[in-house]
Amino acid sequence: MAKPRNVVRQQVPQPRRTPVRGFLIAIALVAILGGAYYAYSHRRKPGPADALAKCLTQKGVKMYGAYWCPHCAEQKESFGTSFEYVTYVECAVKGSKVQAQVCKDANILHYPTWEFGDKSRLEGPQDFKTLKDKAGCSLQ
Repeated sequence: MAKPRNVVRQQVPQPRRTPVRGFLIAIALVAILGGAYYAYSHRRKPGPADALAKCLTQKGVKMYGAYWCPHCAEQKESFGTSFEYVTYVECAVKGSKVQAQVCKDANILHYPTWEFGDKSRLEGPQDFKTLKDKAGCSLQ
């Protein structure tokens, strides 16, 4: 049988817990929880025109516009967050006065221009009822 060794245990100094350290940990926790709450409370809620925007896209409707066009901005604003579901074609080339080739090919002359699945068009900002009826969307 082996002889037991004399083991000398050395005490490792523990970091001192100071009020500043505790305060910093508390601040970090509050920041993490606050960020989680903010992300949860600001997640995307359904927009007022989600159903219409999705229907327009499903029916092959496109809106041609330009970033500098005030009527296009007005039309986008009318959809609010629902505009992300609209098929939008940007006709302006940033830093240039040239129209994007896709818009030249489509013979777009005014902004905004709404093009429907049957290739018919409406120029200028349109109200939701006009878009709904023209596209054949049956929404309440």
